[in-house]
Amino acid sequence: MPPKAPPKKNLSALKRVRQAEKRRMRNRAMKTAIKTIAKKVEAAVANKDRDEAQRTLREAMKLISKAASKGILHRNTASRKISRLSKITDTLLKSEAA
Repeated sequence: MPPKAPPKKNLSALKRVRQAEKRRMRNRAMKTAIKTIAKKVEAAVANKDRDEAQRTLREAMKLISKAASKGILHRNTASRKISRLSKITDTLLKSEAA
């Protein structure tokens, strides 16, 4: 990590520092939640739990879409994550249907 910059002196700079820290924490929490729900989807697929996989996939899609709309994730990244989770869930559903 680079060394910290010396503390700012003017009020607007101090406020921007506070705002940036708040946003960073909020964004980090959202990204962590997305990773957690993605792992839950993968675990449900691994356990061949169809209902749980579908439920967590819907929840994950909602969370990822919300992050993309707020600018936490790029829209292409969000789309890719949703696509990959949908793909693994579909393999479970198709294998059960056959």
